[in-house]
Amino acid sequence: MTRLFVDVHVLQTVPPSNINRDDTGSPKSAVYGGVPRARVSSQAWKRATRQMFRQLLDPTTLGVRTKRVVELVAEAMDVIDPAVSDRDVVAVEVLKAAGLKDLEKPKRSKKQPDAAGDGEREQAKYLVFLSATQIQRLASLAVEAAHTGAPIDRAAARAAADTGNGVDVALFGRMIADAADLNVDAAAQVAHAISVHAVNTEFDYYTAVDDRAPEDNQGAGMIGLVEFNSSTLYRYATVNVEALQANLGDDAATVRAVEAFVTAFVKSMPTGKQNTFANRTLPDAVVISLRTDQPVNLVTAFEEPVNAAGSARAVVAAKWLVERHQAIERSFGDGSTETFVVATGDGSGELGALAEPASFATVVGAVTARVESVLRARS
Repeated sequence: MTRLFVDVHVLQTVPPSNINRDDTGSPKSAVYGGVPRARVSSQAWKRATRQMFRQLLDPTTLGVRTKRVVELVAEAMDVIDPAVSDRDVVAVEVLKAAGLKDLEKPKRSKKQPDAAGDGEREQAKYLVFLSATQIQRLASLAVEAAHTGAPIDRAAARAAADTGNGVDVALFGRMIADAADLNVDAAAQVAHAISVHAVNTEFDYYTAVDDRAPEDNQGAGMIGLVEFNSSTLYRYATVNVEALQANLGDDAATVRAVEAFVTAFVKSMPTGKQNTFANRTLPDAVVISLRTDQPVNLVTAFEEPVNAAGSARAVVAAKWLVERHQAIERSFGDGSTETFVVATGDGSGELGALAEPASFATVVGAVTARVESVLRARS
């Protein structure tokens, strides 16, 4: 099939917030172009994207990432046949037959040495990403083995765990340390979001009043500091449609996955301290390019930090993004790139140089129609 990459570029202004913090509680940052920038890690935005999938897709097409895979398979076995005894034992057997050898009972907490529950059930040593279909297939094999008493067929167990990938597994990939043949190469790449301008962390000194304190008590019940920043972020992600189709094995599922990814990546936001700052916004601009050569991150448009004297940073950033996009196409393009634009506010005038701005729903529809056309042409 014709190679096709769906590049998603987003400019988004976020008010005072701390949506992604490090181990000290500080908003994550990076130095780019010689100045400190606000940063939101790709992992944070990928999780937010994955969480929004649950609003957009059938749950049976998604996966679960957990150490508690024995619990998942045992629960699925209970649904298939509640009469099966020793479900945990058979669940362990089918998972080991599939190649997940590192299963062990977690160590008991020193504070709760007699705790039951998770401590009595084996877990994987690492997070395992399995789709709902894969869990169901493994559970069916386990139930069959419990009925017949025969050993679990390793090839069948391996196939159950290696086919029927969920949309999220196909997009974000899977690595299983002790069963490399079950690894799935991610079809999507997500960049760390960074601010288009220099950013310094600020501090909110706050106090909390004890509602039951005596009336003559003028002190605070507690005091503290919360770090925050505000910024206009440049966000970027890309989907390799050919790789996605290979991971899913179905054209219709591939189209749905592209639609869900574009929608969720654009509209989602990590939830760090959202109740403190109520910082949820939508993008100022979205530029989606369908490329047949390679993905292109346009972050170099902002190597020189935006200093928008007398104008909104988002508007200046939109202008610089357009200029960088056009420069790339002039120097390296072959004329095949298709571009779609969503814009709000004054930035729409600048972005109109790339394509006529349209509603987000219209753009998503056009992108998925093009993906469907490319997949159909290859059949």
